[in-house]
Amino acid sequence: MNWNRVVGRNVRRLRLARKLTQEDLAGEAGLAMRHLGRIERGTSSPTVAILARLAEAMGVTLADFLAAEDLPKSGQ
Repeated sequence: MNWNRVVGRNVRRLRLARKLTQEDLAGEAGLAMRHLGRIERGTSSPTVAILARLAEAMGVTLADFLAAEDLPKSGQ
């Protein structure tokens, strides 16, 4: 499983559910907008500290970024 893609999809899904732009979220979390874009595309491997800042800015938990319910299980 590509965890960078899982995290990226969840960051984007949660951001959109809160009606935040990338610019809004990046500003709240103290990140460059380009960095947030790379995280959402799954091309960046964010540190736990970065994920914690994103979670705090969105009012979610770190575990919310690791949810993989919509992805196929191994062997399927």
